[in-house]
Amino acid sequence: MTDQARGPGGTPGGTGEFLIGLALVIGAGYLVLNQVTVTSGFWRVYGYSAFGFSLIPLLIGIGVLFFNGKSTIGWLLTLGGALIIALGVITNLQVFFQPTSLFNTLLMLGGLAAGLGLIARALRTH
Repeated sequence: MTDQARGPGGTPGGTGEFLIGLALVIGAGYLVLNQVTVTSGFWRVYGYSAFGFSLIPLLIGIGVLFFNGKSTIGWLLTLGGALIIALGVITNLQVFFQPTSLFNTLLMLGGLAAGLGLIARALRTH
C-alpha cells in the first residue's frame, strides 16, 4: 500500500478540483432552484373537490387506532390514507421556471455543467 493520500473516489489527487466542482454545483443548483416557482392546484374529480374524500380512510384509521392501537386494519387505513394525501399533494403541484434573461440562464446551467465536469474529472486517476 502506498503512503500517498487518497483523493475523491479512492484515486490519488483531484481533491481541489472536486471541492471547486462541488462548490459550483451547489451554487449553480441553488440559483436554478431559486428561479423555480411551485404552486398547488385543486383536487378535482368530475368537477368536484376530492380532498375531503381522501381524508376518509385516514380519519377512520385514526378512530380505529384510538379504539385498539394494535389493529392491523387501523394501521393500514391510517398509513394508506396518509399515503393518498401525500401522493395527492405531490401530483397536484405545478412547477414553473420564472422568467429570467438568457445570460443568467446560461450562467446557471453553465456553472452546473462545469461543476459536474470538474467533479467527474476529479474522480479520474491523475
